[in-house]
Amino acid sequence: MDSLNRLARRVPTWVVYIAGVLPFGWIVWLTLTNGLGADPVKAIELRLGELGLQFLVGGLVITPLRWFGLNLIKFRRAVGLIAFFYIAMHLSAWVVLDMGLRWAEMANDLVKRWYIIIGMAGFAAMIPLAVTSNNASVKRLGGKVWNKLHKLTYFAALAGAVHYVVLVKAWPVEPLLYLGAVVLLLAARAWKARARLLPAFA
Repeated sequence: MDSLNRLARRVPTWVVYIAGVLPFGWIVWLTLTNGLGADPVKAIELRLGELGLQFLVGGLVITPLRWFGLNLIKFRRAVGLIAFFYIAMHLSAWVVLDMGLRWAEMANDLVKRWYIIIGMAGFAAMIPLAVTSNNASVKRLGGKVWNKLHKLTYFAALAGAVHYVVLVKAWPVEPLLYLGAVVLLLAARAWKARARLLPAFA
């Protein structure tokens, strides 16, 4: 584990940002070369949403890895911002490419498809996280307030996973795995927090 930590310390954060946007470049390439199948808009939406959820889960994994000795905390901000980027692109693809900026039709979709509201709520929770993901915000808010605010990540990840499960409707394995991973990671955090509190009440 020490060798992995030494390696992580040598890797600059910008490498994570570049690696994180490479899949977006691949999606753009497939779009331009007609490589996304018969319904490219749906394919773009789905892939962008999946990537956003994957990075959200990746961000949640970083803290438990630290419990076992692997310290990747320096990359957590980058992973979170990349997740926000993909979720924002996912929403933009729905608004612009799928719905064609037809606001009345979008409003009808929100009424008929409650999972869209859940997804939007998750994205809304990510906005203050993205805005405050900088050192200046940590100083301005104070570490305690900043940490509490960034617990919105838990809601965003859970909302994203539920949105994905309901969206696909047929109950395939992959969306359920994402939801299970998010629930497990949140439960692990709750267990760890409870374990820290127990000595104070013993």
